[in-house]
Amino acid sequence: MLFNHFTELIVPWFYFMPAPLCYWAGAITIVFQITLILSGNLSWLNYITIVLCIPCFDDRFLSRLLSIPHSVPDHLSVPHTIAVGFVTAIVLALSWRPARNLFSRRQLMNASFEPLHLVNTYGAFGAVTRERLEVVIKGTDAEFADASAEWREYEFKGKPGDVNRPPCIVSPYHWKLDWQMWFAAMSPPDLHPWFLALVQRMLEDEKRILRLFAHNPFPDAPPKFIRADWYRYRFTNPGERGWWTRTFVAEYLPAVTLPRTPDAVRE
Repeated sequence: MLFNHFTELIVPWFYFMPAPLCYWAGAITIVFQITLILSGNLSWLNYITIVLCIPCFDDRFLSRLLSIPHSVPDHLSVPHTIAVGFVTAIVLALSWRPARNLFSRRQLMNASFEPLHLVNTYGAFGAVTRERLEVVIKGTDAEFADASAEWREYEFKGKPGDVNRPPCIVSPYHWKLDWQMWFAAMSPPDLHPWFLALVQRMLEDEKRILRLFAHNPFPDAPPKFIRADWYRYRFTNPGERGWWTRTFVAEYLPAVTLPRTPDAVRE
């Protein structure tokens, strides 16, 4: 945690320092991003950050690793100096409102403060949750969704489901459904209309949607009912079996089915 705060709050100021301070700042950030790639699935975010660190290393440093021709002028030309000063003044002037926003108690994320979007605020997460809640989708082909029904789980490609399946690394690829399911688990389904549409398509056996899952427990015919449960996941401790342990929290979505057609009713 301390290393995270050091890398994200202190190190970036040294990007603008002369060598070798900027070298160390860029290297620390890249190492930090690599640890995030190995321990999380934040898709392309970490790779973009690594690309942004490349300007920390000038031609003198890169020539030690790569055979590239380079030349460094003794001084900048007058037009170049004027252009750099002009751009710097604009960026500093536009940065005042975003910087003030960072210290505000009502901080805005992913917001722009001027029409050209030259300087703005960006953040993937406003806060980090202290527990991992997951929504597990289940289906049954029983005639009635009662206590006697056998429920089978749908397995996602990346997000936790089967407690015995090890975590995977998918970045820089982005599995949008798994990502959305993570956010869906943070609040009830009525705040996520797309989730209800997803369940409907699953009941309709839409193949395009079912291909988004790692495992479809109903390959021959769609289930008659689908439900979803809330679980709290945590990594197992040394000596425990599997990768995860989970605890049932509550019912996320009660058993639902497609409306019966008039022809089905007459039958």
